[in-house]
Amino acid sequence: MLPRSGRRYGNPAAGAGMRRASIVWFRNDLRVHDNEALAAANKESLSVIPVYCFDPKDYGKSASGFDKTGPYRAKFLVECVANLRDNLRERGSELVVRIGNPVEVLSTIAKAVGADGLYAHQEVSSEELGMEDKVTSALKDQNVDVKFFWGSTLFHVDDLPFKVEDMPSNYGGFRDKVKDVQVRAATEAPKQLKGLPSQGDVKAGDIPSLQELGLSPVSAAGQHKRNRMIGGEVEALKRLKSFSLVSPPPSKGGKENSIYGANFSSKISPWLAMGCLSPRKMFEDLKKTTSRFVLDSVVASTSGDSGMQWLVFELLWRDFFRFVTKKHGAAKKTQTEAVPAMACA
Repeated sequence: MLPRSGRRYGNPAAGAGMRRASIVWFRNDLRVHDNEALAAANKESLSVIPVYCFDPKDYGKSASGFDKTGPYRAKFLVECVANLRDNLRERGSELVVRIGNPVEVLSTIAKAVGADGLYAHQEVSSEELGMEDKVTSALKDQNVDVKFFWGSTLFHVDDLPFKVEDMPSNYGGFRDKVKDVQVRAATEAPKQLKGLPSQGDVKAGDIPSLQELGLSPVSAAGQHKRNRMIGGEVEALKRLKSFSLVSPPPSKGGKENSIYGANFSSKISPWLAMGCLSPRKMFEDLKKTTSRFVLDSVVASTSGDSGMQWLVFELLWRDFFRFVTKKHGAAKKTQTEAVPAMACA
């Protein structure tokens, strides 16, 4: 399946050599492991500028008076961004953080450093795709080549045995079609990253507080009631490692310290949603850490008896929703509505 750019995901532009400076635009991929956009930019560029933009339109109040992004989710996101900055710094890089319209922010940074490339993971909803189009158009005017990668699902979109527009509308049909598809290996995290370019003297910027995003601060009592979760890749990988290897899904009212959350959802969903944990990384680790989980393909077994198999099937459900959303999001230009973006597992 070809993306709207006409190139398969991750393929370099024709004749492109080593880039002077490339921007890595982070959004819902707040990790350094299995981040193909980051790894490719680091390999193909002399300098790399990782950027995260807090778009004001995603915060504050809606027309009906409700928070567009709630304070608990925003706090979790801020922690994820802060942890990403720490992880990039450990590898010799930095995360440039801005509050503003991504088109304006990325265009300004690209002009300041003389960037000739932008690397990013493509999203699935119509609004996100629309922003990608605007960013691509603005940077094209500055002779910046934009490369999108696919990294939000267990199966790579290019490996599906059908075109996205032919995506089955029911889970059973999807599961049957992908039963022989293999999961690609996760991209290894770069041990060392290229530094920011000296040209332009771009400042890292501060990570905003909730108040700066137009939200009220979160109280300690409120956090306690919501079973305080810490955002970030480090916490995600820690939780992945702590998963039980043998326990099956509990009955209603099961153990509090199991890997299963309310209504049998896994407790790692928030980190998957923010991209702090890659589904492919999760799949690989589950295969390595349990002798009971031995599958050549994701759906080679239909029993789902073990907890690990259950988790993989939940990842498959997540893929189903992501690809359905992509199908409708890509067709938004000719439709009045698109399926909303979903992240579950």
